Amino acid sequence: MIALQTTQIRISQRGDPRVAPYVSIRERDLTGGSDGRFIVEGKVPLAILLRQSRFQLESLFLCESRLGPLAGLLAEVPAEIPVYVAPQGVLDEIAGFHVHRGVLACAFKGPGLELSEVLAAPAETVQTVLVLNQISNHDNVGAAFRNAAAFGVDAVLLDRQSCDPLYRKAIRVSSGTSLWLPYVQQGAGSDHITELQSAGFTVWAMTPRLEARPLNSLTIPDKVALVLGAEGPGLSDTLISAAQPVRIAMRAGFDSVNVATAGAIALAHIFARRAG
Repeated sequence: MIALQTTQIRISQRGDPRVAPYVSIRERDLTGGSDGRFIVEGKVPLAILLRQSRFQLESLFLCESRLGPLAGLLAEVPAEIPVYVAPQGVLDEIAGFHVHRGVLACAFKGPGLELSEVLAAPAETVQTVLVLNQISNHDNVGAAFRNAAAFGVDAVLLDRQSCDPLYRKAIRVSSGTSLWLPYVQQGAGSDHITELQSAGFTVWAMTPRLEARPLNSLTIPDKVALVLGAEGPGLSDTLISAAQPVRIAMRAGFDSVNVATAGAIALAHIFARRAG
């Protein structure tokens, strides 16, 4: 049996101040949180938080029935990190919903990365950047991160209008990739395009417009940034005109797919061309 090194603390009531960050998690999600903390849910994201993430773990909150199945993973938790444990009913009451995975963790966001420091990395380490513009849907942001990780994106850039990649649902949909894939969230799309172009990136603005160049007709640049716009309105005229408009070929009479799907198609194309 694996010996647990963590400090396990039994929680029996909602009002216990030690689990205050876990109270009414959905309400905290909606307000965005103001204390620099974020919540991770599930075993896979917890493993990534422990093993690959740059974020600082503060505590764990587990259903008591999960201690045995998680013994191996809990052995990796630093000894100074408290592990709060409660029956399922108490855990659910505190969280404000049924935590059917029985696994929650709280971590600190810390200072965010700056675009300048990401672009200052050696050229061979940052060749593909995914840019998300005004994408406020948590599922789409999470899926975009998962696609980015799968197809070799080196960094993700989001404007201030896009969803926080550390929103609990975005982390879950991303399969935890938003916990380790470098990302920057700052400024506006026009500034992003200007800075990327100044750093030597060819910027592709994805759009269904027929005058845009078909994706499969283009040579893959050494450094490319792929810009995706919000579901529905897409990218603004200003952003499209500031970059190279690129479209995905589709059957006649149908001109759009989900934004995360569009990103996956384009990124897979770039990845395959470079690998081949």
